[in-house]
Amino acid sequence: MAYPNEFLDEIRARTSLESVISRKVKLTRRGRELLGLCPFHNEKTPSFTVVEEKGFYHCFGCGAHGDVIRFVMDQEGLHFHEAIEKLAAGAGLPLPKFSAEDLEAEKKRTSLYDVMARASDWFIAQLNTDQGKAARNYLKQRGLSQDIIQRFSLGFAPARKTALKEALQARNIKHQELIACGLLIEPEDKSDTFDRFRNRLMFPILDARGRTIAFGGRALDEAPAKYLNSPETALFHKGKVLYNHAGARKAAVEAGEVIVVEGYMDVIALAQAGFENTVAPLGTALTEDQLYLLWRLAPEPVLCFDGDPAGMKAAVRAMERALPLLRAGRSLKFILLPEGDDPDTLVRREGAQSFRVLTDKALPLADLLWQTLTKRKAFETPEQRAGMERKVFTMLNEIKDEKVKGYYRSDFGKRLNQKFRASPRPGRPRRMGMPPRPLKGKLEKSHNLLKTQIGRARGNEPVPTFLEELILLAVLNHPQLAHNHFEDLSSLVFKDQDLAGLQKAILDFSQEQDVINLENLKEHLLNSGFAELYKRLSERSAARNVRFASQNSAFELAEKWWHKTLSRLQQISTLRKDLEELEKDCVENPDEQKWRRLTAMKTEIDKIVLNEEFMRDYELDSTSNMII
Repeated sequence: MAYPNEFLDEIRARTSLESVISRKVKLTRRGRELLGLCPFHNEKTPSFTVVEEKGFYHCFGCGAHGDVIRFVMDQEGLHFHEAIEKLAAGAGLPLPKFSAEDLEAEKKRTSLYDVMARASDWFIAQLNTDQGKAARNYLKQRGLSQDIIQRFSLGFAPARKTALKEALQARNIKHQELIACGLLIEPEDKSDTFDRFRNRLMFPILDARGRTIAFGGRALDEAPAKYLNSPETALFHKGKVLYNHAGARKAAVEAGEVIVVEGYMDVIALAQAGFENTVAPLGTALTEDQLYLLWRLAPEPVLCFDGDPAGMKAAVRAMERALPLLRAGRSLKFILLPEGDDPDTLVRREGAQSFRVLTDKALPLADLLWQTLTKRKAFETPEQRAGMERKVFTMLNEIKDEKVKGYYRSDFGKRLNQKFRASPRPGRPRRMGMPPRPLKGKLEKSHNLLKTQIGRARGNEPVPTFLEELILLAVLNHPQLAHNHFEDLSSLVFKDQDLAGLQKAILDFSQEQDVINLENLKEHLLNSGFAELYKRLSERSAARNVRFASQNSAFELAEKWWHKTLSRLQQISTLRKDLEELEKDCVENPDEQKWRRLTAMKTEIDKIVLNEEFMRDYELDSTSNMII
């Protein structure tokens, strides 16, 4: 059920953002703002700003941004509804009442929660009966203590087909409620229903609030399915739940680390060994919803799957699922176990310290991606190298965040250069220690010209790019862009110090003002020493001729093309950085392969910048004086 906006606004109005954040962060007042070390990433110089009067926080280092609700969700690993309930209680606000239909649906769900709780209690009781002896022996063999058995509420489902059904109906649980909870199976021939779980060790599955919503059962005989989970119900959607989420949340948030394993016993064994920040998906590949749950607990969840082909496939699937969702401060790490091992057997055989060593050395997502793309691949021929490069950058295009994608492209470009350099050329083996083949003819002349050009460029002062000027000019003429896209604007890094100063002045003014418009922004900038730069951008810059950045364009048009320009600038900046590094390498250690790579990279930048689409977008011609 959704909360009314008026209720959410009342929570924000009654809750002091400063008081909530100061419980986690030491804040120092600086004018109308509060400053501290960001709780979302490690930093030594404060860049985390709290603006109490406007009700938001922002980190200029990692881009974290939000209100008091978002802060409580992210810092305590809570769902939205849980954060609202906590803040409402602190503010003395009763939760809003909903419609009769909403209340009836909630009443039914509440009733089902009660049924599941009673079923869990009954399974726990059966574990301690004579019938549960085999299950108890199994747990003993797996080395589980009585304390951990009780903590995870492990139980036993007897073999008799209607044992649970009869027990709960005797406690006035309705037959239809048992079916709705997935505890009974309805045969297709409409014959009598019977228990879904029989002769199984039972694992209650809890939601984030600690309520039983489903069960997993491990067979204690030769049943066709070794593990069996509850079906989808009104309470349980397996792609949206993590096993032990409620139990692991506090430890994960405090440690800044969450460990993801494959099965129930892996979670329990690691918890017993001291890794209480461990969770598991429920028999399926990690879903987007589960990844978002994990990122609420820690910025880089550590995935540890079994050391067999199936475990490796699960790791690769998780990596591929995560790629489009990556952003600054949000990734994955991986532990690749030896063949035949799983977390449960490993920690019982070698102890907790051995597993801690593995978590400390967990493989970053980028490294696993590189291994996956290049393992057992040949690079001897130009065709093989071209095919590998295409495959790599096609995969990287799955990343939606332009800034993260840019860094991946840069990193993987360097890896490809190193890999290709290390690969022997067929028919022309190179002895160790031999210098690269020297440049000849036209390539040598071009190389000498490049050295001269780079030498001149290094003697010049940095100059602003056309797109950088365009980004800021659009904000000057449409100040609401600064309010609506504060985080995007603050994430840009301008090489030109004048433009960087103007960016900061605009952001500071945006924070201070409830309403920002052309007149008050211009007045502020002129009074703050930016008169000359303001005049340059408004009157003399080539960017002033671009339609969307002018004062006369509609805001919707300006906003659309501002975002497109931002993405283009980030893409070009990344390529330009790679180009500078490769130019330096070409000058210091020239060979034909690097030179051809340099030429290809320049061509790639030209395709982005000096093409018909670019000219048409910004109404420019090829003679425009742009420094790219």
